[in-house]
Amino acid sequence: MPKLPLLLGLALVISAYLVSPAVAQSYTSPTLVVEKLKNNVYRHTTFLQTESFGKVPCNGMVVVDKKEAIVFDTPGQDSTSAELLDWIKSTLGCRVVAVIPTHFHADCLGGLAEFHRRGIPSYAGHATIRAAAAEKYVVPQRGFDNVLELKVGRKKVILEFPGEGHTRDNTIGYFPSEKVLFGGCLIKEVDASKGYLGDANVAAWPATVAKLKAKYPDVQVVIPGHGQPGGTALLDYTIQLFEPK
Repeated sequence: MPKLPLLLGLALVISAYLVSPAVAQSYTSPTLVVEKLKNNVYRHTTFLQTESFGKVPCNGMVVVDKKEAIVFDTPGQDSTSAELLDWIKSTLGCRVVAVIPTHFHADCLGGLAEFHRRGIPSYAGHATIRAAAAEKYVVPQRGFDNVLELKVGRKKVILEFPGEGHTRDNTIGYFPSEKVLFGGCLIKEVDASKGYLGDANVAAWPATVAKLKAKYPDVQVVIPGHGQPGGTALLDYTIQLFEPK
């Protein structure tokens, strides 16, 4: 019969094999949290210090396939972007092939320079490019008007400008294979306040989200710009929040 040390060694190997897939499920540090939401979809959350709302948690999305990744929205600082990119490479084993800031505010492109420093191409709506340039922020490199399709591995990723709302340039990301919608700051978590409205088109906001809901009826997971993900209840809540009373 095998000796006890050998049995213990085999048990440790088997245990490591069984738990190893869970290593990629999540990551937490003082500056970055990553959570797996579905197969090939992760939410990254970083923290931005603001004057009006204090320290605000800000969401982004990472989608992966065939050792490639696309990132929606950067962290607010280059140092945290580096932390996220290092985690994607070391833990997921993926090469980031694109980054998409979904509008021109700092919680979407504040850490864009680190992506460019690593040679990662950035895509954004032309309106976002113009607004970022006007604010003297780091400017996304490649623009589109209404809809753009990219590939991550063999899977399709859709970028779209559905209309004005949180800002005049807010775009969304949709990952059809997993039915996940990254709404960014256009979408509110359930029970959230209206938040910052300094660049908003409040009158257009509910119709923009209603249009989005009608176009993607199969969506299962919705990620807002701030707060907890959920289902289509987030779309319904955002419509109700901004509808004229």
